[in-house]
Amino acid sequence: MKKFRKVLDGLTTSSPGGTIGSPSCGSAAGTPTAAPTPREIDVQETLVSENFQLCKTVRHGFPYQPTALAFDPVQKILAIGSRSGGVRILGRPGVDCYCQHESGAAVLQLQFLINEGALVTACADDTLHLWNLRQRRPAVLHSLKFNRERITFCHLPFQSKWLYVGTERGNTHIVNIESFILSGYVIMWNKAIELSTKTHPGPVVHLSDSPKDEGKLLIGFESGTIVQWDLRAKKADFRIYYDEAIHSVSWHHEGKQFMCSHSDGSLTLWNLRNTTRPFQVTFPHGKIQKDGRKESCKPILKVEYKTSRSSEPFVIFSGGLSYDKAGRRPTLTIMHGKAITVLEMDYPIVEFMVLCETPYNNEVQEPYAVVVLLEKDLIVVDLTQSNFPVFENPYPMDIHESPVTCTAYFADCPPDIIPILYSIGAKHKKTGYSQKEWPISGGTWTLGSHTYPEIIITGHADGSIKFWDASAITLQMLYKLKTSKVFEKPKPGEGRAAELVEEDPFAVQMVSWCPQSRIFCVVGISAHIILYRFSKYDANTQIVSLEVRLQCESEDVISPSENENNPCFSEQGSHSPQPHHQHPASPGNRTPEGIKDSIPCLKVKDRVVRVPPGYQSELVIQLLWVDGEPPQQITSLDINSAYGLLAFGNCNGVAVVDYLQKTILLCMSTLDLYGAADPYQRLTRSPRRNRQSTSGLTELTDNQQSIDMERSKSPTSVKGPGRKLSLPTDLKTDLESRENSFSRSRSSSVSSIDRDTKEAVTTLQFGESYGRKSDALPTPCLWVGTSLGVVLLIPMSIPTDQEERMEEPVTIGPSGAVLMLKSSVLRFAFLDLVGALIQSPYEVWRDLNAPEDPDRPRRRKLVHFSPSSSQDACGDGHLAVVCSERQAKVFLMPSQSCLFVHNITESSFVLRADVVSVCNSVCLACFCANGHVMTLSLPSLRPLMDVNYLPLTDMRIARTFCFTNGGQALYLSSPTEIQRITYSQEMCDNLQEMLGELFTPIETPEAQNRGFLKGFFGGNAHTFDREELFGEAAAGKASRSLAQHIPGQGGVEGMKVAASGAVGELARARIALDERGQRLGELEERTALMMTSAETFSKHAHELMLKCKDKKWYQF
Repeated sequence: MKKFRKVLDGLTTSSPGGTIGSPSCGSAAGTPTAAPTPREIDVQETLVSENFQLCKTVRHGFPYQPTALAFDPVQKILAIGSRSGGVRILGRPGVDCYCQHESGAAVLQLQFLINEGALVTACADDTLHLWNLRQRRPAVLHSLKFNRERITFCHLPFQSKWLYVGTERGNTHIVNIESFILSGYVIMWNKAIELSTKTHPGPVVHLSDSPKDEGKLLIGFESGTIVQWDLRAKKADFRIYYDEAIHSVSWHHEGKQFMCSHSDGSLTLWNLRNTTRPFQVTFPHGKIQKDGRKESCKPILKVEYKTSRSSEPFVIFSGGLSYDKAGRRPTLTIMHGKAITVLEMDYPIVEFMVLCETPYNNEVQEPYAVVVLLEKDLIVVDLTQSNFPVFENPYPMDIHESPVTCTAYFADCPPDIIPILYSIGAKHKKTGYSQKEWPISGGTWTLGSHTYPEIIITGHADGSIKFWDASAITLQMLYKLKTSKVFEKPKPGEGRAAELVEEDPFAVQMVSWCPQSRIFCVVGISAHIILYRFSKYDANTQIVSLEVRLQCESEDVISPSENENNPCFSEQGSHSPQPHHQHPASPGNRTPEGIKDSIPCLKVKDRVVRVPPGYQSELVIQLLWVDGEPPQQITSLDINSAYGLLAFGNCNGVAVVDYLQKTILLCMSTLDLYGAADPYQRLTRSPRRNRQSTSGLTELTDNQQSIDMERSKSPTSVKGPGRKLSLPTDLKTDLESRENSFSRSRSSSVSSIDRDTKEAVTTLQFGESYGRKSDALPTPCLWVGTSLGVVLLIPMSIPTDQEERMEEPVTIGPSGAVLMLKSSVLRFAFLDLVGALIQSPYEVWRDLNAPEDPDRPRRRKLVHFSPSSSQDACGDGHLAVVCSERQAKVFLMPSQSCLFVHNITESSFVLRADVVSVCNSVCLACFCANGHVMTLSLPSLRPLMDVNYLPLTDMRIARTFCFTNGGQALYLSSPTEIQRITYSQEMCDNLQEMLGELFTPIETPEAQNRGFLKGFFGGNAHTFDREELFGEAAAGKASRSLAQHIPGQGGVEGMKVAASGAVGELARARIALDERGQRLGELEERTALMMTSAETFSKHAHELMLKCKDKKWYQF
C-alpha cells in the first residue's frame, strides 16, 4: 500500500523529464497553467510488483503446419506435432495442452508410451525427447541427440521399454526408454541385406515387431527392400527385394501376412509362407487403358490393414489417385470388403491413424474411427456406420477458416450474453454428423472456481465475425456474423470493388462492441463502417446508408457550415435511407478526365431484406472517392450507446455520426479541429500532393499514420489504386520505416511539421468530462488523439429527453483545449479522484423488434458514471490517463494540469495500451514492438512489471495483441492459433487448478485368451525377454560419439508441479497402492475361480472315465 499526496499546482510532475519541452503539459501554447485552487488528493495505490507475473495459459486453434500424429488407445488422448517444434495434446473438451521444444526443430514422429503417461518425440535435429504427461504442464524428462545419423522412423512396441530407431543410413538402433541410453545392440544395414547386394537399401521407412513373435522385427527400406530380422539369432529370416519404393507397411493381426504401399500407387500383400513374390498386387485407383497398360498413379503414402470380427477387413490408405485428372482434391480411401469409399478432403493429408478397440497388435483390431490430420483441419471419420460420417469436432479448429485480421477480448461480460449468443448461433449449426460421442475423450477437466464470462471476437478477411465463449480457459464458437451480406456482390472484373481491390474487399479491420447495450460496430478495409443492433426476433429491414467526404486538403476543407448543404449528407432527423450517391462505375460517374469522384468503394443493398435473429445491420457509413483518390483507411473508432453517437477518424480528419437520427454531425480535417489553438507551425500543402501514392484499402497496417511514407518507399507493392490483404511476418522493416518516417516529428518540442507528414486521428473516446477549463460540471465530450501526440477535446450538447433526443439536433464543436504527448496517442481512460476507473455511460439493451407492450412502453434506459457523482469527499473533477507510443501522462480535469508523466520507451514504441482492472484495482498495461509487456500503476505511473516476453515480434502479433480485465491478454501466435497469456500473479497461481489432467489412472486391458492350441503351437511370443538381448550385460555399451544423453528439466519441474497440483506424488503413490491392492484382490478372485473351474473339470473327467471304463473301442 502506497499513499501519494500531491499539491496540484500544475508546475511539477512525477519525474524531471516531464518538464522538458514547453508543450509537454498545460495549455495549448505550452505554458504550464496552475490549477484554480491548489488542494490535496489522496490516492491509495494497492498494486505492487508482486501482483504481476507473466505466463502463457492456453493455446486455441489448429496447430500450425502440422507434421505428425499419435494416439493412446487406452488413455484416449491425441498428440499433434508441428513444423515449429510444438506439440498439442488433446483429450475431452477442456483437456488441451501445448508443449514446445526449445530447439524449435520440426517434429518428425510421435510415439505414446501407451497407458504410461509419457510421450516420445523425434525431431528434425535428430533428437529424441521423452515427455512426462503425468503433470498438467508436461516437461521433458530426457533427451538423446544423435550425432552421426539422421532419424527417419521410430517404433515402440506396446508394454516395451525399448524403442527401435531407424536412420537415414539404414541402421536400426535401440534406446532404453527408462534411462534414455542407447543399447549396444545395433542392426547394421549391411548385415540386414545380403552381402551380394551392390546398392544401399536407402533410409529405414518402417519398423514393427511381428504380431506372431515379438522377437522378429520387420524393417522396411525406402528402395523396396524388406527384411524380417530375428533379434535373438541376430540374422535375417527373409529378405524381399521389390522394384517399387515403399512408403508404409501394415501387419495382419495374425502375423502371417502384411501389406505394403508403394510409390506407383499399388498395394502389395505378402504372405510369410512365400516371400519370393507378393501374394496380391492391386492398383485401387489405377484403370486399365485402351492399350492394355495400367495408368500411372500417385504414391500411396500410408496404408493401414485392420481386421474386424463382424465384417471384412478394412484397408485404409491415403493417395494413390491417377495422374490423369489435374486439380483433384486429396483423398482418403476406405476399402471394406468389395466396397470402396473415397473421401475427398479440403486440404492435403499430413497423416492419418485408425483408432482400434485393442492396444495389442496380435488381436482382432476392431477399428471404430480414423483420425485424419490435414494441413489446416482435423477430421475424425466414424467407421462403424456404412456411410462413414464425420464426428463433430468439439475443439475450435476453424479459427482460420478465413484469415484472422483483428481480435478483441472482453472479460467479465454480462452473464446473460453468452447463453443468448449461443442459442442464436446453435440454429445455424451444420448437420449430418455422427451421432456417437467424440472418440478422443481422455483426461479430466473440471470447471475451476476462478471463472467468469469471457468473450473473444475475431474479424476475418472475408468480412465474417466470430464470437467465441472463452470462459474458463476453453474456447467455443457462439455466433457467426457475415458483414458482406450488407453489400451487393461485386461482379467479377467489373465495378468499383474490382478496380479497387483484387480480393477481400470486406476484410474486417477493427471492431467495437458494447456488451451492455449489445451494439456492435465493424470497420472494414474498404473504408466502411457497419453498425449492428442485437435482436432475438427476425425482421424486415432496409439498411440506411450514409456517405462521408473526408479529405484534408487545405484548399478543400469541409467546414461545419458547409456540412449542412453538402449533398452527400442526409437530412437532419431523417430515418429513411437517404438518396445514395452510389453510381455504377461508368464514364458518367467520372469527371471529363475520367477521374472518380463522390462514389463509395462498395454498393449497399438498397432493398428491404429479411434478417434473422442476432445482430442486424442498422446503418452503413462509407467514405467516398474524391477527385480520383480512394478514401483513406479508417484508423480509429468509438461508439457510445448512451449518447447515440459514433465517431471515426483517419489520416484526413474526424467525423461524428448521430446513429439515432442517421445524420452526420461533424466532418472536419484534423487541422480545422485546432482552430487558433494549433501548437504547430504548418507548411502549406499542395492540393494534389499524394495523387501518386494511392490508398491501400486492403492492407492492414498497424501504423496508419505512416501509410504515405510506406507507400512512397515501396512503390512496387502498389497495384493500381489498391493492394491485396497482406499479413507480413517480419516487423523489422515496418519498424525501420516508422522510425525513419517519424524521427523528425516524435518530439513534443517540434515547432513545424514536415510537408510529407499527415496528422492521423489515432484514437477516440466518448465520456463525461470537462471540455474547457472553466467548466464547473462534466458534459459529454469526445477525446481525440492524433499521430503527432496531440489530444483535442470536443464538448457536445445532447438533449436528455427521449423525444427531444430523436428530434432535436446534437450540438458539437471543438473547444480549443489541447494536451501534448510524445508520439502517436493510443489510449484514453478516466479515473475519479480516488483512483477508481470511470466507465463510459451506456444504454441498457432493449429489443427494438420485440412486440409492443402497451403497459410498459419501450423507453431508453441510460446508465451514467459521472465523475462528480462517484466521490463527494474529493470534490469535482477527474483524472485523465493518456498513453502514446512513447509516453504516458495523467492529467487533472478540468484544470488540464499534468500530474504524472512516464516515458515508457525510447528505443521502441508501444503497439497496444489499455487501462485494465487487476486485483480490485486498475493499471496501465502496454505491449511494445520490441516484445516487452509492461504494467504501470495508476495514477502515479510507477513501473510494476517489465518482461521481455516476445523478443521478435511479427506483424501478425502486433495487429492482434489485446489486453483485457483480470490480468489477461491474447494474440495470434500463428495464422491458425490464438495464444492466451496472463500477467496476474493470482491467475498464475490458480492456473494448475484450471488446466486439465492429461493422465488418468486406467487399468491396461488384458490380452485376450489365446486358447490352448494357439498358445501351444503359436510360437513363443510371450517368452521373449528384450532385457536379455538389449541390456548392457548382453549387448554392451553403445559408442559415446553416436548419441549424447541430455537430462531434461522435467524431473525437477514435475516435482514442483505435482506438489502444487491436484495429484501430487503422495496422491499418486496412494492411487498406485490402491491400484495394486485392487489388482491383488482381482488376482485372488481369479485364482479362486480357476480352482473352482479345475475342480469342476476334474469331477466331470472322473465321471466320464467311470462311464467309459467298461466300454469296448467299437462301442464309442
